Amino acid sequence: MTSPADDVVLPFMTEAGAIRGRVVRLGAALDGILAEHAYPQAVAERLGETLVLAAALAGALKYQGVFTLQVQSKGAIPLIVADVTSDGEMRGYARFDAELLAKAEQERALPPVPRYLSKGVLAFTVDQGADTDRYQGIVELTGDTLTDCATEYFRKSEQLETAFRMAVRPAAADHGWQAAAVMIQRMPLGPNSPILTAEQADESWRSAVILLASTKDAELFDTGLAPDRLAYRLYHADGLQTHQPRPLVARCRCSADRVAGTLRSFPRAEVDSMKDETGQVIVVCEFCKSRYAFNDQDLDRLYAS
Repeated sequence: MTSPADDVVLPFMTEAGAIRGRVVRLGAALDGILAEHAYPQAVAERLGETLVLAAALAGALKYQGVFTLQVQSKGAIPLIVADVTSDGEMRGYARFDAELLAKAEQERALPPVPRYLSKGVLAFTVDQGADTDRYQGIVELTGDTLTDCATEYFRKSEQLETAFRMAVRPAAADHGWQAAAVMIQRMPLGPNSPILTAEQADESWRSAVILLASTKDAELFDTGLAPDRLAYRLYHADGLQTHQPRPLVARCRCSADRVAGTLRSFPRAEVDSMKDETGQVIVVCEFCKSRYAFNDQDLDRLYAS
């Protein structure tokens, strides 16, 4: 089986399931999301990191619904949102403070999180619909990178040792925006776990982390090296087993009906106060920038239904 080269999550495991992981590649999907916004490069890079991290984390879960990864901070980029549906539909956006961003750009010695995302949290939510409880996790942004923060969450809250190799590449003359990640986790021992001594299990994990760290950016972004071949290059000596790749696509879930439903949840007087100088209520989707306009006749029909 050869997996698609881009816009895909490839699950895999080694050591008979003792270590599980995912390879994530984003190409056209990421480029399409960023094309809807004119973000400064630093903001686009942080959104790219959040999107590929969301895809990696969502790929570890069995769910039917929406996985949302959100970064909130008091820094130059106070909000980043990325979500992935169980069908592989992705979207995302970011908000930034131009003045604080200009100051952050001068702090070249600082790593990304303290530079752009100071005093914040990383939160993720699994929403499977109205009849189920939401699952939510949250961790302070205390590391140098978003993957540091995710690693800390799994260590503290899930007691799972986790490691990442992630990179984002800005668009250039010969390619669009790209992002890629490899994520591995040391799974807890169970009845079907391989028979290993504690020392052997520790050594196996250390070896997997070292191999992961050896991955070069050129390998992460090489569309001629399919994700299953990248996984094979890293872990073929460790009983690698790859699973069915899952495609990813940039697709917003907004629609006129959804926007109308949201407006109808507010009192009519409050919605009327939102009218612009043309007498219309204009709603712009933050994810995809689609524009929805409602005039008086539209609102009359909306509140009459």
